[in-house]
Amino acid sequence: QVQLVESGGGLVQPGGSLRLSCAASGFTFSSYAMSWYRQAPGKERELVAIITSAGAGGSANYADSVKGRFTISRDDAKNTMYLQMNSLKPEDTAVYYCNAKARRQSPYWGQGTQVTVSS
Repeated sequence: QVQLVESGGGLVQPGGSLRLSCAASGFTFSSYAMSWYRQAPGKERELVAIITSAGAGGSANYADSVKGRFTISRDDAKNTMYLQMNSLKPEDTAVYYCNAKARRQSPYWGQGTQVTVSS
């Protein structure tokens, strides 16, 4: 069965860093575009960053709010996607979800990991 398991969330002070991981199984990871979304209480889920498959160029794109601070990456040999988050701000506080999407298929979602940025 398909599984996406996020890890690495936690409590961090403003200006700090966290590295999130998304471990995937049950599908051909290398063929999927992978992305990170986040959702804060009372707000809609929003795209944070996306990285395409190697076959589609392996390019990364970011929401303006995180550009220059976050870096998305993937290791297809390990079926894992990462989000390096630096210079964290209180407004980054949210549940972060990984997403996997292939052509002609509905996306897969992880359960999410909580990131709290607070002093």
